[in-house]
Amino acid sequence: MGELFNKACMKAKRKSLRNNMPEPEHRLWLYLRGRKMKGYKFRRQASIENYIVDFYCPQLKLAVEIDGDSHREPKAIARDAQRQKNIERHGIRVLRFANIEIVESLEGVVAAIMNHVPDTACSQ
Repeated sequence: MGELFNKACMKAKRKSLRNNMPEPEHRLWLYLRGRKMKGYKFRRQASIENYIVDFYCPQLKLAVEIDGDSHREPKAIARDAQRQKNIERHGIRVLRFANIEIVESLEGVVAAIMNHVPDTACSQ
């Protein structure tokens, strides 16, 4: 099947996205970084197949996507659904949140993510 995660050919794109994160992603990153989620490591802008997800925890096989207004368009909704289906077929769970959810209720988004995180991370 070839490379599944963090393909070398996508490295520049991932780096660009990390360096130009929208404000809602940056706010959420402050809660996910540094193993703050019960000891689990989340990565920013990780690639899975030919897709780049906003945040990914390899131990949990959990991806977190933050959607801006452009994701509400009918074509974008269909594209996102297919993208999510392709990612989920690898046993990865995808959680989606809108930018506005982070702006209006960051603590609620963090709590929703925490509901998918077991109490303690295994040492690696």
